Amino acid sequence: MSRTLSFVLFSACGNFIDMRKGELTAGFIFKFWFPVALTWLMMALEGPYITAVIARLEDPKYNLAAYGIAFSIALITEAPIIMLMTASTALVKNAGSYRKMRNFAFLMNLLITLTMFIILIPPIFTFLTEKLMGIDKRLSMLVYNSVLILIPWPAAIGFRRFYQGILIASGKTRLIAYGTVFRIVTVVIVSIVLKETVNMAGCYIGAMSLSMAVILESIVIYLFTFTVIRRDVYGSDSAFSLNYRYIVSFYLPLALTSFISLGVQPVVTFFVARGKLALESLAVLPVVTSFIFIFRSMGLSFQEVGVALMKYDDENFSTLKTFVFVLSVIVSFLLASIMLTPAGHLYFLKVAGLPRDLLTLAIQTASIMILLPALSILISWQRSILVNAAMTGGITAGTLVEFIAIVVLMYVFIHLEMIGAHAAAYSIVLGRIMANIYLHFKCKKGLENLVLLKG
Repeated sequence: MSRTLSFVLFSACGNFIDMRKGELTAGFIFKFWFPVALTWLMMALEGPYITAVIARLEDPKYNLAAYGIAFSIALITEAPIIMLMTASTALVKNAGSYRKMRNFAFLMNLLITLTMFIILIPPIFTFLTEKLMGIDKRLSMLVYNSVLILIPWPAAIGFRRFYQGILIASGKTRLIAYGTVFRIVTVVIVSIVLKETVNMAGCYIGAMSLSMAVILESIVIYLFTFTVIRRDVYGSDSAFSLNYRYIVSFYLPLALTSFISLGVQPVVTFFVARGKLALESLAVLPVVTSFIFIFRSMGLSFQEVGVALMKYDDENFSTLKTFVFVLSVIVSFLLASIMLTPAGHLYFLKVAGLPRDLLTLAIQTASIMILLPALSILISWQRSILVNAAMTGGITAGTLVEFIAIVVLMYVFIHLEMIGAHAAAYSIVLGRIMANIYLHFKCKKGLENLVLLKG
C-alpha cells in the first residue's frame, strides 16, 4: 500500500524534477514553496478574523467559547474526508476512475453529514456537552445552534477537496489559490453584513460566515474543474482501472491519520471544559490557536514541497534540509518577537478584540506555544521523507504517538488543577515534540530506503 502511494507521488512529480536541470537552490525552493504557503496563509487568517468579529460583539466570553466548541465538533466530523484531495490527485486518471472516486467522495460526504445530524439529536448532544464536557445549559444551547449552522460545512470541505485534487493533478494549482481568495472575501462580506443588519449572537455569525464561505468556495472550485474534467479526465487515454475495494484500501490509512490528528482539538476542548478557569480558557483558546495557526501554516505548506523536491543525493538533500532549518528558526522567531514584546498585547487587544480581563491568559497561552511553528515545519519535513521512502505507515504511527501523549498530558495537567488553557498549550507542544522524536528514528530508516530507491 505505502509503496503504491510512493510510486504515484514519484510519477506525479517526476516530469517536474527532470525538467529542473542543475542543482537545487534555496531560491528555487522558495519560489516553489511560496505560492503553496500563501494559500495556507490566507486560510490561516480566516480563524483570527472570525474570532476578532465575535470578540467585538455582545458577551464575547460565552460566544467565543461556543464557537470554539462548535468548530471542534465540526472539525472532528470533517476528519474522514480531509484526505480526499490526496486521493483524487493520485487516483483520478480517466473517466472511469473519476466516476468511481466521485461516487466514493459523495458517499463519504453523505455519511459525515448524517453524523452531524446524529450529534444534534438532543439527548446525545446534551450528554456530550453537559454531561461529558460539563458546560452549562446556556453555553450548550449556543453550541447546539452553532453546530446546526455548520451542518453543511464538512461536506462542502469534502466536495471542494475532491475537486482540488483534480486541479493539482492537472497542474492548475493557481486556481486553488483563487478559490481561497474567494472564500476569504466571502467570510468578510457575510460577517459584516450579518453584524450590521441582524441581531445575532457572535458565535452564530462566525458559524454562518464559515459555512457560506466554504459552500461558495466549493462551487467555485467545481466550476474551475469543469473544463479540466472534460479535457484532461474524459479526454485521457489512460488504461488505469480502479475499483471500490482498492479505493477503500488506499484511503483508509489516510483517513485514519487525519482523524487522529484532527481528533486532538475536540479532546483538548473536552479536558479544558473540566479544568480550572474553564469558561475563560474556552474563550481564549480559539483566539490563540487561530493566531498560532498563521505561523504553523508555513509548516503545513511544506510537506507537499518536500515530497515533490526531495531527491536523495548529498548536495540537493542538504540544501533542502538547510532551508527547513532556516525556515523553522524564522517562523518561531517571528512568533516570539510578537509574544515577548508589547506587540502581543497590541494584537490580542486591538486586532483580536479580546476583553482586557482575558489578555493575560491569552499572552501566557500563546507564549507557551512559541516553538510549535518550528515543530510543525520539522514534522512536515519528516513526513515528506517517509512518504518518499514508501513508509507512510510511520506517519500514522507518529500521529498516534502525538495524540496519546496529548491525552495523557491533558489528563495529568487537569488533575493537577492547572489552568485549562495552559494545560492545552503545554500538552500540544510536548505531544508534538514526542512525535518529532519518534519520527526522527523512523526517518533514519527512511533515508536508507531513499538511498535504495535512488540506486
